[in-house]
Amino acid sequence: MNGRFMRVIVFFDLPVSTLSERREYNQFRKGLLKDGFLMLQESVYCKLALNPTAAHAIMEGVREKKPSNGLIQMLVITEKQFSRMEFVLGERHSQIIDNEERLIIL
Repeated sequence: MNGRFMRVIVFFDLPVSTLSERREYNQFRKGLLKDGFLMLQESVYCKLALNPTAAHAIMEGVREKKPSNGLIQMLVITEKQFSRMEFVLGERHSQIIDNEERLIIL
């Protein structure tokens, strides 16, 4: 069951020198959270997708909400690859279920 699930990872580095840049940064970040992304690290967010088609739709949503300046990168990996992430220092602190157990099928 793990094989079909994907993760969309968004990495961003946005300028915050001016008030309008800070506003765009906050809108982009809050938009990611509203769309169900979870923060892995500062400026690194991820979201679980059911399949490659859903991952493509998630990525299109990020493209539509991009700010005018900065750097935004996206990467899609399988849930199996994501689960093999190695923590070199520190550990994961989350009480949010962010794997396929979170999925509810009606």
